[in-house]
Amino acid sequence: MPSRPRILVICTANRCRSQMAEGWLRHFGGRRIEVASAGTEPGGVHPLAIRVMAECGVDISAHHSTHLREVAHEPFDLAVTVCDRAKQTCPALPLARKVVHVPFTDPDDPAVDEAQLLPLFRDVRDRIRDWACEVVEALNAPASPAGEALEGSEAPSQDRPHRG
Repeated sequence: MPSRPRILVICTANRCRSQMAEGWLRHFGGRRIEVASAGTEPGGVHPLAIRVMAECGVDISAHHSTHLREVAHEPFDLAVTVCDRAKQTCPALPLARKVVHVPFTDPDDPAVDEAQLLPLFRDVRDRIRDWACEVVEALNAPASPAGEALEGSEAPSQDRPHRG
């Protein structure tokens, strides 16, 4: 394993939640951790994910959607699925030391206009921010080896159902 903890965040489309999680983890972890994100069915980074992250000073505009098969052969200390559908369809990751599921609501709903989506994206962004901050703090704790940072962790309860 590399000296810095390596984290992989997995979502179905690698479009919203996993991109925001990657952005926050990089923001809080800096050069102390390596972070990647991927999807089981990548679909391009959502413009509203880029926008709401920029509101907080985190630039994910250069991110791109990566297929999980492109990184599945790489070693990771921690792999995190952030949506239920990805958890169900994610193949085994034999080189991941630990795999956990921390679900976040999908803010992307094609049936809803941008004005209604924006507050949903902001809410999910903030929930992911809080989770990512806890992860980085746990990884930096002297008694907490990489991979144990999310033992029993779950995302805060949410009002909207998971869309996967």
